[in-house]
Amino acid sequence: METYSVVDLRCFIAIQIPDTIRREIRDLLNILKKYDADVKWIVPENIHLTLNFLGNTAEGLIPGISKSLRTVASSFEPFYITIYGTGLFPDKKFPRVIWIGIKDSQMLMKLHGDIDQAMSLTGYQKEEREFQPHLTIGRIKSRKGIIHIVNELDTVQKKDFGTFQVNMIKLMKSELNPKGAEYTSLDDIPLNN
Repeated sequence: METYSVVDLRCFIAIQIPDTIRREIRDLLNILKKYDADVKWIVPENIHLTLNFLGNTAEGLIPGISKSLRTVASSFEPFYITIYGTGLFPDKKFPRVIWIGIKDSQMLMKLHGDIDQAMSLTGYQKEEREFQPHLTIGRIKSRKGIIHIVNELDTVQKKDFGTFQVNMIKLMKSELNPKGAEYTSLDDIPLNN
């Protein structure tokens, strides 16, 4: 008897970053890449603000997830966020992730919380870690050359990359291939315009 596996998609919910801010980030990446540190840099086109990471998701669940997200999105008016500052997770001593920050935004925190709640009702576990909105720009693989990266980030610790209006969230899928992750939107969900 043949069995068929259910296709799992690696999914997340995100906000896309506009090209104007992406250009600012690309400029910073070009400076950081000069140091030849052992970092896997994120392709600028792939940089996004993750609201919730769902992980492996059966394809059949996508319509229900989209419906839940549409309900959440309909209760939010478009709002502005500012991409601001840089840093390292978990800290400078043992850095693993290089990030660009988001200025405090009550609306962004509320949107994340409401999505997290909606996803828990569709069977996903609520996120245990506190939501720290950020854009990942690099993953550190070893200590080689990292001191130069830390020093450079100190000079842009308070850099303002720009402000933009959030008017849509996206249900995304991630496919890993030899060149890195490839992201595709499964559903573009507008906020209540």
